[in-house]
Amino acid sequence: MIGILVAASIGFLVGLADDAFNTNPLLKSIDQALCAIVLIATGNSICVFEAEWMNYGRTFLWVVGLMNSVNMLDNMDGITTIASIFALIGMLTVIVLNKTFESSYFVLVLGLIGALLGFLFFNWNPSKMYMGDTGSQFLGVELAALSIKFLWNHSAMEYNATTRQFLLPILAFIVPFSDTLTVVINRLSKGKSPFVGGKDHTTHHLSYLGLSDQSVALLVAGLGIFSTVILLIALSITNWSHLFTILFAAYALVVFVSLFLTTKPQLFGKEPKHDENEQNTPKIT
Repeated sequence: MIGILVAASIGFLVGLADDAFNTNPLLKSIDQALCAIVLIATGNSICVFEAEWMNYGRTFLWVVGLMNSVNMLDNMDGITTIASIFALIGMLTVIVLNKTFESSYFVLVLGLIGALLGFLFFNWNPSKMYMGDTGSQFLGVELAALSIKFLWNHSAMEYNATTRQFLLPILAFIVPFSDTLTVVINRLSKGKSPFVGGKDHTTHHLSYLGLSDQSVALLVAGLGIFSTVILLIALSITNWSHLFTILFAAYALVVFVSLFLTTKPQLFGKEPKHDENEQNTPKIT
């Protein structure tokens, strides 16, 4: 718990510095790496492989990747807040199933959900309050640490459940992962850096298709509800088999492909009604 609090504090402070002084992106990368190292050093690491160095490497990539993914998703009112709430609800489900209500982690998860619900009241479009890097970096490392304990390591001791260890986090964070992967693929295909901001996220393209900001947020909430139900089903299965791996992986793939295709209106004979180059903004990363 001390490791989680220290890592979250580092993420918060560097995010605050970035919002206040627009610091060098390298500082944010160092911050994310340091958060991962603190978590690993304090025993908050993924248990998947027999070799510890491989587990540490997986943990490092997970923490840095999720912190970036949460930060990138914070591009429209309420989106990151909603996606994070449902991811935490999935982790809360694990606590309920394990009946570990006396754990300090139960208080932490419940507190984060309550804080995000209160924040969502002001973050709903038209928003009066924004998350910024201060919030997204703090939230990213908190979600990474808690997901390691309740999602990645949930099935660590179960036979033939390694694939479930990979699927549970994907199901919980299906929206931010789909958005990040879509943005990276599209920008690299155009010869652009994935780390340069722009209004080319899946949420933006849903807006370009005619949905209002509130409708996009409600769509993300609907995906969050459905994915949480799918996650609950995956958690309740006692004898995991390859069939379940295929079914749950297929759901994740369908969600990703559906969101990815929203960024390709030309595939349906429609031309995009916006100029991404004119809408680039350095604060959206």
